[in-house]
Parts: sequence; C-alpha cells; structure tokens
Amino acid sequence: MPLIKNSDLPTFDRLSREGRQVLDPNRASHQDIRELHIGFLNIMPDAALEAAERQFFRLIGESNKIVQIYLHPFTLPIFERSEDAKAHIEKHYETLEQIKESGIDALVITGANEETNPHVSDETTWGPLKDILAWAHENVTSTLCSCLASHAALTYSYGQPPMWRDDKRWGVYRHKVLDCSHPMVRGMNTAFDVPHSRYSEITRGQFEKAGMKILVESPEAGVHLATSADGIRLICFQGHPEYDMVSLLKEYRREVMNYIERKRPDYPPFPEHYFADVRAQELAAKFKNDVLDGKTDEAFPEEELASLLENTWADSARSAVGAWVGLVYQITNVDRKKPFMEGIDPNDPLSLKKA
Repeated sequence: MPLIKNSDLPTFDRLSREGRQVLDPNRASHQDIRELHIGFLNIMPDAALEAAERQFFRLIGESNKIVQIYLHPFTLPIFERSEDAKAHIEKHYETLEQIKESGIDALVITGANEETNPHVSDETTWGPLKDILAWAHENVTSTLCSCLASHAALTYSYGQPPMWRDDKRWGVYRHKVLDCSHPMVRGMNTAFDVPHSRYSEITRGQFEKAGMKILVESPEAGVHLATSADGIRLICFQGHPEYDMVSLLKEYRREVMNYIERKRPDYPPFPEHYFADVRAQELAAKFKNDVLDGKTDEAFPEEELASLLENTWADSARSAVGAWVGLVYQITNVDRKKPFMEGIDPNDPLSLKKA
C-alpha cells in the first residue's frame, strides 16, 4: 500500500521519482477505505472447477493482508456441466446478471483445459467471454486473465489469436523481469519460476503488435506477464502462478493413466524442470520403465513424488497479485459500478505516461 507524503521530508520526493507509491495528502483524503469486490469468472472444466477456486482464492487472499476482499464466483455456459457441477454452481455461484447489477472493482478470469474445450477461435463457444471482456473494459477497473483466458483476450480485443504448438509447453520455467520500474513487478525478485501448461501460445511479437507491455518473460517458455498499454486495465498471465506445488504432478499422473488406459499413444514426457530432485527423476523413470515392461498393476507413486517437489513460484505470484490488488484499490471508485475514482485518467490510470 502507498505511503502518504505527510511532510516535506525529501525522502518522499526521492521515492516518488523512483516510481514508488507516494500519495499527496489531498489525493489520499479522497481514497475511500472500503472493501474490494473482485469477480471470479471460473471457466475450468468440472474436474478442476473447485480446485481453481481454491488456488485463486488462496493466492488473492494471501497476497494482501490489509484490504478486505469479497470474491464473487460466476461462470458462463460455454460447455456442458455434470449434474454435480451444476448443483455446486447453482448453490454457490452468482449469475452474470447479478455481477453486472451489483458491480465489481476487478475481474479474474481463469484458464480452461485445452484438451476438453474448443480453441478460442471458436466464437460459438467463446462468444460469451468476448462479451464479458467488452463489458469489463467499460465497467471494471482491471481484468486479470490466466493462460487460455489471456489468449481469448488477445484474440478478441487485439486480433492476435494464439499459435498452436506441436508439443505441450509443460513444466516450471525460469523467468526474468524486463521492466523493474512497473508497479506490478517493482520490488519483486528479478528472476523467478512460473509453471506453464498449454498447447497454444501468444508470441512476444503478437504481444508487441497488440501494443501491450511485456513485464516478465522466459527464454524457454516465452512471455508470462504483460499488461495493456495503460499498465493496468488488462493483465495477462500466460503461465499458471496460481498452481499448487502438486498441480503439475496431478496433470502428469492423469496423462500416465491415459497412456495405461490406451487413451493416448505415447508415454507422457516429464514436466520440464519440475522433478528437480534426482530422486524424483529416478522414481518417475522407474515407474515409466515398469509400465513400458507391462507392469501396469503397480500404483502410481504420487505421494512419494510429491514429497520430493519444491515450490519455487508462490512468493513471486503473491507479490505480483498483491501489487495488482493494491493498484486497483488505489484507483477504483467507491461506487462499484464506476471503474475509477474522480480525477483518474482512464487512458493512464497509473500516471505512467507522466512519469
């Protein structure tokens, strides 16, 4: 959260010139101290519906210890749901109409499973998401998109559809911060890991053609974090900073089981850089060799592998999301139906162009 310049101490001016968050008393007096309301658009398939809730709620809740945050889950009818999922949504989720009626300060849109959902270019399926993005741009302070939702945003808002990969981008990859002055990443570790799990990709060139600001990138996995040109209205994560330590392990187990059950023709590769411990590599390799030798009655060593994993991305994820929450809180209107407080330039909400 920002400091208030409550005196003429030169340090305040020095910090402000560095791009730190320092508010003059007049602007601070117009910031209404209230709760923050964030819409949570969950478009994950049934098997991951509640896991996505836990992952994002945990990440958002742990990212800022000051702001009281109300999360409003809702979904869209973009694919068929099971009866259990329908019951869960009916009992616990709000409708899009309720979200629009009450208003929200910010919006989070989850990714979706590319293996069970059509490509984002299929407007019959993804048309409702296109409408949501357009509504959010007019009514919400900031929209944060994860993975495939980022691809949909680039497709519909900027005409930059994702490229389909021959192989899956799958694993934990090293990334670097490219612009340490941007408030989304200021003060973060300049190098950190991020999980990725996707068959499609938006390239650096496409982000640049869209006029977006690339903040975090990996030489292996490509762009992870980018913002709209104004710095805050649209936030795109191409990776999965919300993932739990075992999320990729569960995906790997699913793919191994698919091979054993003859639902895929080849044994899946290890998620890259995920089994960093040599013991994990040896354990996974032994199970693979046993399966290839026809020993398919053995249990997948999920617990043993989980005990050898390391989470190398959670702190940086909390830092970035915490910065996002703080920035939204500073510029949003006390009226949830209005995106900005009085005096904020919608085209330069963070005053980055004036810096």
